[in-house]
Amino acid sequence: MSRTPPSPTALRVAELSQNAQTPFSLRPDADSLRKIAEELDLSALRKLSFEGRIKALGRSDWQLEARLGATVVQPCVVTLEPVQTRIDVDVTRLFVQDYEEPEETEVEMAEDDRTEPLGAWIDPAVVMIEALALEIPEYPRADGAELGQAVYTKPGEAPMTDEDARPFAGLANLKDQLKDSNGE
Repeated sequence: MSRTPPSPTALRVAELSQNAQTPFSLRPDADSLRKIAEELDLSALRKLSFEGRIKALGRSDWQLEARLGATVVQPCVVTLEPVQTRIDVDVTRLFVQDYEEPEETEVEMAEDDRTEPLGAWIDPAVVMIEALALEIPEYPRADGAELGQAVYTKPGEAPMTDEDARPFAGLANLKDQLKDSNGE
C-alpha cells in the first residue's frame, strides 16, 4: 500500500485519529475552479468552499460531515442567458470497511446513499466535486424565461396546437358541436 497520497487533499485513513475529529477546509484557487467548471460543464464556478471534519465511527468506519458552498453559472435552458445559482448544503458520507457491492446487474437502491467503501484514503476534494455535481440544477432557467409554443404545418393548413393534441380535445369539440346543432 502506497504512502504517497493520490492527491494533495487525500487523507490516509491509517493516520486519522480514532479519538479526535480531523478538520479540513478546501477553497480551490482560480485555476482549480476553472478546471472543475470545465469538468462539470458549467459556464463558470465563481466560489467554492468545503469545510468539515472526519471522525471515527466505531473501530473501522469513518464519517465525513461538511458544508458545501458554491456559486455556479450555467446557460438558461430556454434563452441561453447566464443563470447564477447559489448552493449551500450539508454533506455527509459514511466510509464503511465491510461495504459490499451488489452482485446483481439490477438492484434496488438503498435509501441511504451516503455510504461508500472504505479505502486507504479519504479525499474530501473528491467528495466536494461529487456533492457539487449532484446539487447543480439540471435545467437552469432565467427569471421570466418561458418556453414558447413551436407550431409547424404545411403552407395553407391550420396548425395543430398542443391543445388540439390532448386526447379528449376532439371529443370536447364534438360535444360542443352536437349541443349547437340540437339548439341547446
